[in-house]
Amino acid sequence: MLASFTQKALDIIRNIPEGRILTYGRAAALAGKPNGARQISRLLHSMSQKHDLPWHRVVNSKGKISLRPSQGYELQKALLESEGISFSKQDTLDFKSYLWEGPVPETKP
Repeated sequence: MLASFTQKALDIIRNIPEGRILTYGRAAALAGKPNGARQISRLLHSMSQKHDLPWHRVVNSKGKISLRPSQGYELQKALLESEGISFSKQDTLDFKSYLWEGPVPETKP
């Protein structure tokens, strides 16, 4: 069984809508650890394939792809562009257009 944070993070990442992005930090905060951005990075690195996660939709807080050229950068950019996401000339993403805030909290009647 996965730890609570890990399971929550997997669920959040799995539900990022196509054509939207989420930051590592926001994913961590939604999963219950506001300072857990690095844990999200490690989780994506080790579990994306096994859990079929849309890893390419997670970017850094500057609106950039964290992967280096020839180490996944080109693939991540191509996957995002295939979903209709556009990059600026500086290779950044517009949070106003593409940032997903996360699941809407349930409200009790």
